[in-house]
Amino acid sequence: MKFICRIILCGLLLLCAQAASIHAAEFWVAPDGNDTNAATRQFPLASVDKALHLARALRRLDHVATNEPVKIILRGGIYRLASPLLLRPEDSGTAASPTVIEAGSGEKPVLSGGVAVTGWRRLTEKIPGMFEAVRGEVWVADAPKLGQRVVEIRQLWVNDLKAIRAREPNEDNLNRLLAWDRHREEAWIPASLVNSLQDSSRLEMVIHQQWEIAVCRVKSVRVEGDRAGVTFQQPESKIEFTHPWPQPVMSTNGNAPFFLVNAIEFLDQPGEWFQEMPSGKIFYWPRVEEDLTKAQVIAPALETLVQVEGSLDRPVTNVQFKGITFEHTTWLRPSQAGHVPLQAGMFLLDAYKLSPKGTEYHRGLDNLAWISRPPAAVSVRGANHVSFERCRFEHLASAGLDFVSGTHDDLVEGCVFRDIGGNGIQLGKFSDAATETHVPYNPADEREICTREKISNNLVTDCANEDWGCVGICAGYGREISIEHNEVNHVSYTGISLGWGWTKATNCLANNRIVANHIHHVATRMCDTAGIYTLSAQPGTVVSGNSVHDIQMSLYVSDPEHWFYLYLDEGSSFITVRDNWCPEEKFLKNANGPENVWENNGPGVSKKIKDAAGLEPAFRDLVLP
Repeated sequence: MKFICRIILCGLLLLCAQAASIHAAEFWVAPDGNDTNAATRQFPLASVDKALHLARALRRLDHVATNEPVKIILRGGIYRLASPLLLRPEDSGTAASPTVIEAGSGEKPVLSGGVAVTGWRRLTEKIPGMFEAVRGEVWVADAPKLGQRVVEIRQLWVNDLKAIRAREPNEDNLNRLLAWDRHREEAWIPASLVNSLQDSSRLEMVIHQQWEIAVCRVKSVRVEGDRAGVTFQQPESKIEFTHPWPQPVMSTNGNAPFFLVNAIEFLDQPGEWFQEMPSGKIFYWPRVEEDLTKAQVIAPALETLVQVEGSLDRPVTNVQFKGITFEHTTWLRPSQAGHVPLQAGMFLLDAYKLSPKGTEYHRGLDNLAWISRPPAAVSVRGANHVSFERCRFEHLASAGLDFVSGTHDDLVEGCVFRDIGGNGIQLGKFSDAATETHVPYNPADEREICTREKISNNLVTDCANEDWGCVGICAGYGREISIEHNEVNHVSYTGISLGWGWTKATNCLANNRIVANHIHHVATRMCDTAGIYTLSAQPGTVVSGNSVHDIQMSLYVSDPEHWFYLYLDEGSSFITVRDNWCPEEKFLKNANGPENVWENNGPGVSKKIKDAAGLEPAFRDLVLP
């Protein structure tokens, strides 16, 4: 009887503690917590999702003072997510009482979509296709499971360093196409690259095509002498050979570069890995400094970590993320349907050339295209007054942060975007899947337009390291977007891109600002590119006070001179470009519309303006080790 009374008393104390926690409008979470705990500092929960449920109850029951924030405070450590964290309209706060998800003082919490790969052992048995000399260097482990499903991967991180999917040739070297037959949908390559392959069923070809790459799954390989004909799987084969822009360049200056990936025969140097399917076994040749008995090896399992999902009529409002790290996402669509983008990573669903030219909305248009959007680690839709402050977006397969549509008055400040496969930040419409991509975007309900978004004082580095045609900061259709005082560096394509549609027609773009950014060492792999790039008519837009330098073309680009510090592309109109520093006046104005204003750009811009570009003093710690 005393034992039963003790249990009842403990239960009552727990309920009282939880009730006290609710009235305190503060919920603590820790990786070693328990979701039956009281959500206090001493007795934290284990999951952010549970904390959100309690916070919803707090607001639903009207237990929050009108001037009191509701805080979910995360202790340091890794929170491994089995599904995306979903914030709904019910999670909204107010201007005076926001919902805050933040790191505890001095803590470093990580929301991860990854699963640890453990049980590594040195490979001893013979593996078909693997070279005998390699076998003694390679380690093997079973792929982890998520929900009883073997995790298939396209990325692998070892001690936070991205490993290399086995490829040929190695490192930054590329080979050249021998021929490109659009009628037969065949690519011809040197036979020496594929002669040793025992199984090409999971082979992929990555093709460099001016400002984008294509990832095509190989269907067949036919060797004829010293050449091999390669065909590709559908749907990407039809799209790749039919779409007119961009195409692989075949010229006397050198045919389009490419590399092959995802064959066990290509596993031939430290840092490379290969996953065997359907078993899921992962083979990895560790780098010299890596001890796989102690290393943290992570396979990504989720595409998206956080979804802020409201609607135009019921938006999510006044939610703040502070000091949170978002890590380890996957993107498997290229393994399932290939990846043939149009621009900035927006992938084609269909495309073809027009003959004769012209549509009702663009008389000179020579092609039609329909696109879709790559996923992001954090996605925001139908929301306003959402902020990300001092957060980190790292080790991600596709985009980092995405404001999709129906958002306004949001803030991204003091964040780091690093080691990202696609766009660091993407924002605004890039055409819906059912809308031809050159149709000017003028929604009947203007609440759809991403408006008054502020992207400031962020470090964006090592982005587009997998989908080379992506951008550091990429905004499509938006209005009153402010991109200011960011540092963007080491990006494969353009640093900052603003606009979409290739049109001089009236659209929703207007009054945007790209001001005082420091952009350098971008366009490291692609051409037809720039530090800052714009598209389409956007009255009132200003590009001013930026510092752009150190654009150095890859040896493999089709036109090594086709890059620019500032590039106003098709349809760009009513834009003021003023007081931007760069070491020479290398600019492009391609098929522009009317009333663009260019004033005082180049090496003559004052040192004061040049030095003021980039991170402001309070945020310069972001570039420190």
